[in-house]
Amino acid sequence: MGRKKRSTPEINAGSMADIAFLLLIFFLVTTTMDVDKGLMVKLAPWTDEPPPEDNKIKEKNIFVVLVNSNDQLLVEDDYLSIDQLRGSAKDFINNNGDGTCAECNGLRSPVSSDNPQKAIISLQNDRGTSYQMFVKVRNEILGAYSELRNELSERKYGRSFPTLNEEDRSVIVGIYPQFISEAEPVSVGE
Repeated sequence: MGRKKRSTPEINAGSMADIAFLLLIFFLVTTTMDVDKGLMVKLAPWTDEPPPEDNKIKEKNIFVVLVNSNDQLLVEDDYLSIDQLRGSAKDFINNNGDGTCAECNGLRSPVSSDNPQKAIISLQNDRGTSYQMFVKVRNEILGAYSELRNELSERKYGRSFPTLNEEDRSVIVGIYPQFISEAEPVSVGE
Protein backbone atom coordinates (compact mmCIF):
# COMPACT_ATOMS: atom_id res chain seq x y z
CA MET A 1 0.00 0.00 0.00
CA GLY A 2 1.42 3.19 -1.13
CA ARG A 3 1.40 6.24 0.95
CA LYS A 4 -0.56 9.13 -0.33
CA LYS A 5 1.32 12.31 -0.49
CA ARG A 6 -0.25 14.64 1.92
CA SER A 7 -0.82 18.15 0.65
CA THR A 8 -0.04 21.06 2.90
CA PRO A 9 -2.96 23.38 3.40
CA GLU A 10 -2.56 26.84 1.91
CA ILE A 11 -3.82 30.08 3.33
CA ASN A 12 -5.86 32.11 0.98
CA ALA A 13 -4.02 35.45 0.83
CA GLY A 14 -6.50 37.06 -1.52
CA SER A 15 -8.35 38.90 1.23
CA MET A 16 -5.24 39.99 3.20
CA ALA A 17 -5.17 43.33 1.44
CA ASP A 18 -8.81 43.92 2.39
CA ILE A 19 -8.11 43.10 6.03
CA ALA A 20 -5.03 45.37 6.12
CA PHE A 21 -7.06 48.19 4.58
CA LEU A 22 -9.83 47.76 7.15
CA LEU A 23 -7.30 47.77 10.00
CA LEU A 24 -5.73 50.94 8.59
CA ILE A 25 -9.12 52.66 8.43
CA PHE A 26 -9.94 51.50 11.96
CA PHE A 27 -6.74 52.94 13.42
CA LEU A 28 -7.07 56.21 11.50
CA VAL A 29 -10.60 56.72 12.78
CA THR A 30 -9.91 55.79 16.41
CA THR A 31 -6.59 57.60 16.85
CA THR A 32 -6.67 61.04 18.42
CA MET A 33 -4.46 63.75 17.03
CA ASP A 34 -2.85 66.40 19.18
CA VAL A 35 -3.96 69.78 17.95
CA ASP A 36 -1.90 72.89 18.59
CA LYS A 37 -3.59 75.09 21.12
CA GLY A 38 -3.36 78.84 21.21
CA LEU A 39 -5.21 81.93 22.29
CA MET A 40 -8.70 82.43 20.98
CA VAL A 41 -8.67 85.89 19.45
CA LYS A 42 -11.56 87.20 17.42
CA LEU A 43 -10.31 89.40 14.60
CA ALA A 44 -12.27 92.27 13.16
CA PRO A 45 -14.10 91.36 9.95
CA TRP A 46 -12.34 92.19 6.71
CA THR A 47 -13.74 95.07 4.72
CA ASP A 48 -12.73 96.62 1.41
CA GLU A 49 -14.03 100.01 2.50
CA PRO A 50 -11.31 102.51 3.41
CA PRO A 51 -11.36 103.71 7.02
CA PRO A 52 -12.99 107.08 7.63
CA GLU A 53 -10.63 110.01 7.31
CA ASP A 54 -11.73 111.56 10.60
CA ASN A 55 -10.49 108.47 12.45
CA LYS A 56 -8.19 110.47 14.71
CA ILE A 57 -7.50 108.99 18.12
CA LYS A 58 -6.32 111.19 20.95
CA GLU A 59 -3.10 110.01 22.52
CA LYS A 60 -4.65 110.15 25.99
CA ASN A 61 -7.14 107.46 24.88
CA ILE A 62 -4.34 104.94 24.23
CA PHE A 63 -2.99 102.92 27.16
CA VAL A 64 0.45 101.74 26.03
CA VAL A 65 1.78 98.48 27.50
CA LEU A 66 5.28 97.44 26.43
CA VAL A 67 6.95 94.18 27.47
CA ASN A 68 10.71 93.89 26.95
CA SER A 69 12.86 90.79 26.45
CA ASN A 70 13.51 90.62 30.22
CA ASP A 71 9.74 90.31 30.81
CA GLN A 72 9.54 93.77 32.37
CA LEU A 73 6.48 95.97 31.87
CA LEU A 74 6.57 99.60 30.81
CA VAL A 75 3.06 100.97 31.15
CA GLU A 76 2.42 104.58 30.20
CA ASP A 77 6.15 105.36 30.66
CA ASP A 78 6.22 103.81 34.16
CA TYR A 79 7.65 100.43 35.19
CA LEU A 80 4.92 98.28 36.72
CA SER A 81 4.74 94.77 38.06
CA ILE A 82 2.29 92.31 36.58
CA ASP A 83 0.23 92.60 39.80
CA GLN A 84 -0.34 96.33 39.21
CA LEU A 85 -1.35 96.03 35.54
CA ARG A 86 -5.00 95.05 36.01
CA GLY A 87 -5.72 97.93 38.39
CA SER A 88 -4.03 100.44 36.11
CA ALA A 89 -5.94 99.16 33.10
CA LYS A 90 -9.24 99.34 34.99
CA ASP A 91 -8.52 102.92 36.06
CA PHE A 92 -7.73 103.86 32.45
CA ILE A 93 -10.80 102.20 30.91
CA ASN A 94 -13.21 103.43 33.59
CA ASN A 95 -11.78 106.98 33.77
CA ASN A 96 -14.73 108.81 32.11
CA GLY A 97 -12.66 111.94 31.49
CA ASP A 98 -15.32 113.63 29.35
CA GLY A 99 -18.22 112.66 31.65
CA THR A 100 -20.29 111.02 28.88
CA CYS A 101 -20.52 107.59 30.52
CA ALA A 102 -23.34 107.62 33.07
CA GLU A 103 -22.49 104.13 34.34
CA CYS A 104 -18.74 104.77 34.82
CA ASN A 105 -17.42 105.78 38.21
CA GLY A 106 -13.80 106.53 37.34
CA LEU A 107 -11.49 109.27 38.56
CA ARG A 108 -12.33 111.62 35.63
CA SER A 109 -8.69 112.51 35.13
CA PRO A 110 -8.20 114.93 32.21
CA VAL A 111 -4.99 113.15 31.15
CA SER A 112 -6.55 109.68 30.90
CA SER A 113 -9.21 108.16 28.62
CA ASP A 114 -12.34 110.12 27.74
CA ASN A 115 -14.68 107.14 28.20
CA PRO A 116 -14.67 103.33 27.77
CA GLN A 117 -15.91 103.59 24.16
CA LYS A 118 -12.74 105.52 23.24
CA ALA A 119 -10.26 103.67 25.48
CA ILE A 120 -7.77 101.54 23.55
CA ILE A 121 -5.13 99.32 25.14
CA SER A 122 -2.05 98.95 22.97
CA LEU A 123 0.11 95.90 23.73
CA GLN A 124 3.52 95.42 22.19
CA ASN A 125 6.09 92.77 23.04
CA ASP A 126 9.76 92.34 22.30
CA ARG A 127 10.70 89.30 20.23
CA GLY A 128 12.51 87.96 23.31
CA THR A 129 9.47 88.19 25.59
CA SER A 130 8.60 84.81 27.05
CA TYR A 131 5.33 83.23 26.04
CA GLN A 132 4.35 82.90 29.71
CA MET A 133 4.74 86.65 30.23
CA PHE A 134 2.77 87.42 27.08
CA VAL A 135 -0.10 85.26 28.34
CA LYS A 136 0.06 86.80 31.84
CA VAL A 137 -0.08 90.35 30.46
CA ARG A 138 -2.93 89.49 28.13
CA ASN A 139 -4.83 87.78 30.96
CA GLU A 140 -4.48 90.83 33.19
CA ILE A 141 -5.80 93.13 30.45
CA LEU A 142 -8.73 90.80 29.72
CA GLY A 143 -9.29 90.48 33.46
CA ALA A 144 -9.63 94.26 33.77
CA TYR A 145 -12.45 94.25 31.20
CA SER A 146 -14.03 91.22 32.85
CA GLU A 147 -14.01 92.83 36.30
CA LEU A 148 -15.45 96.11 35.02
CA ARG A 149 -18.24 94.24 33.22
CA ASN A 150 -18.98 92.11 36.30
CA GLU A 151 -19.06 95.15 38.60
CA LEU A 152 -21.46 97.01 36.32
CA SER A 153 -23.60 93.89 35.90
CA GLU A 154 -23.88 93.49 39.67
CA ARG A 155 -24.83 97.16 40.10
CA LYS A 156 -27.30 97.26 37.21
CA TYR A 157 -28.88 93.77 37.23
CA GLY A 158 -27.85 92.21 40.56
CA ARG A 159 -26.18 89.27 38.75
CA SER A 160 -22.72 88.48 37.41
CA PHE A 161 -21.98 89.19 33.76
CA PRO A 162 -21.75 85.53 32.57
CA THR A 163 -25.24 84.77 33.95
CA LEU A 164 -26.96 87.59 32.02
CA ASN A 165 -29.15 86.98 29.01
CA GLU A 166 -27.91 88.02 25.57
CA GLU A 167 -29.73 91.37 25.56
CA ASP A 168 -28.39 92.47 28.96
CA ARG A 169 -24.90 91.29 28.06
CA SER A 170 -24.92 93.41 24.92
CA VAL A 171 -25.87 96.46 27.04
CA ILE A 172 -22.87 95.88 29.32
CA VAL A 173 -20.54 95.23 26.36
CA GLY A 174 -21.82 98.44 24.77
CA ILE A 175 -20.76 100.39 27.86
CA TYR A 176 -17.41 98.58 28.21
CA PRO A 177 -16.36 97.51 24.69
CA GLN A 178 -13.03 95.73 24.47
CA PHE A 179 -10.46 97.51 22.30
CA ILE A 180 -7.05 95.83 22.46
CA SER A 181 -4.44 96.55 19.82
CA GLU A 182 -1.63 94.01 19.63
CA ALA A 183 1.31 95.26 17.61
CA GLU A 184 3.79 92.95 15.94
CA PRO A 185 6.71 92.07 18.22
CA VAL A 186 9.91 94.03 17.66
CA SER A 187 13.52 93.65 18.69
CA VAL A 188 14.52 96.61 20.77
CA GLY A 189 18.21 96.13 20.06
CA GLU A 190 17.84 96.49 16.28
